[in-house]
This record gives sequence, C-alpha cells and structure tokens, in this order.
Amino acid sequence: MYIPKLYQELDPDTVAEFIRSHEFATLVSFDGERPIATHLLIGLESGPDNSIVLTGHMARANQHWHTFSAAQDVLAIFSGPHTYISPRWYSHVNVPTWNYIAIHAYGRPRVITDHDELYRLLEKLVDEHEADSGAVPTYRLDGLPEDFRERQMQAIVGFKIDVTRIEASYKLSQNRDQQSYDSVVTELYRRTDDNSRAVADNMTARRPKVFGAEK
Repeated sequence: MYIPKLYQELDPDTVAEFIRSHEFATLVSFDGERPIATHLLIGLESGPDNSIVLTGHMARANQHWHTFSAAQDVLAIFSGPHTYISPRWYSHVNVPTWNYIAIHAYGRPRVITDHDELYRLLEKLVDEHEADSGAVPTYRLDGLPEDFRERQMQAIVGFKIDVTRIEASYKLSQNRDQQSYDSVVTELYRRTDDNSRAVADNMTARRPKVFGAEK
C-alpha cells in the first residue's frame, strides 16, 4: 500500500487497537492464477516476542483456504472510517480528497488441524461477542448439543496468520495548515453520518501527533 510518510502509523498499540475495533476484514490470497478474497471476522492475538497473530475461520466449502501456503503471504485488509473532504474547507486553493484509515497485514497462514485448538478459537470468539449481546441467558459454545456442535465445527476451517509485515495508513489531513485542519474537523462534525464524525474524532484525538503540541 502506498503511504506517504506523513500518514504512516508505526505505533504497535495503535495498530492493534484499530484491528480489534475493525475486525470484519477482507482476506486476500493468490491461487496461482488470480487473487481470491473473502470477507470475514479476523481476530488478533499476541504471539511470541510481541509478534502479532491473526485468527479466523471460514466455511470448509469455501475453496479460498486451499490457497493457503506456508511459502506465500496472504493479506488481511482492515478498513476504518473514511469520508470526502471538500477543498472549500481549506485556507488555500486545492482539490478534493478523501480521508481514511486502513491497515494491511501480511503474513503466513496455517490451517488449524487440532480439534481443541479450533474449539478454543471459536469459544473465545463467541464469548467476546456474546458479552455485549445482552442475551439472557448468555449463549455459550459448550451449551450446544455435542453432536450439533461437532457437525458445525466440521463444516468450517480455522486458521492462524503469523504476521510478517504491517502497513498502516492514517490519512487525516496531516499535510494541511492549522487553520485548514481545524476547518475540516469543524465541517465534518456538522455532518450527520457516522463516517464523517468518526474521521473527525480521529483527527481531534491525533492533533498532538500532527502539530506537536497540545490542543
């Protein structure tokens, strides 16, 4: 991914938090002839020596997982808020642009073949998301009939990706002067859509990083 230096995010904690908050990702691999993509939930775990491991699963009937190879990276794309930026908001003549946050994570995949490892992955996923569901009683994997649960597990393929490289782009008007930057934030907050407000929130939160001083 092309990322001008101003827009690069190198802080591992910031990257990890973004991935956890935007875990519905696009997983891309190569089947020898063309790229293949699947949209799915991808979680994040800490590996040895502070390495990053991505986890997920897909339908066994999805041929995508057959492209996984220990000799070739796959790409997980995590997309965040994005919105149109009008040049009318600048203190100088310019052209329209688009502000956005996106992270590309590359790594070597492996299919989970151990039953207990797959079960733990699924149990963790269910417990994390059910915690905010408000459902009573709480839905749990171990509460399902065993034969039903086993059939469902046989119908999926779990995987882990040992991340080898991350590219994080936070394109949030860092190249603008203070007046233009403030104007963009103000105008975005005047909009009512979630994307515009989320971009404005990120711009406000990152202001010290952009200008090197507290607001």
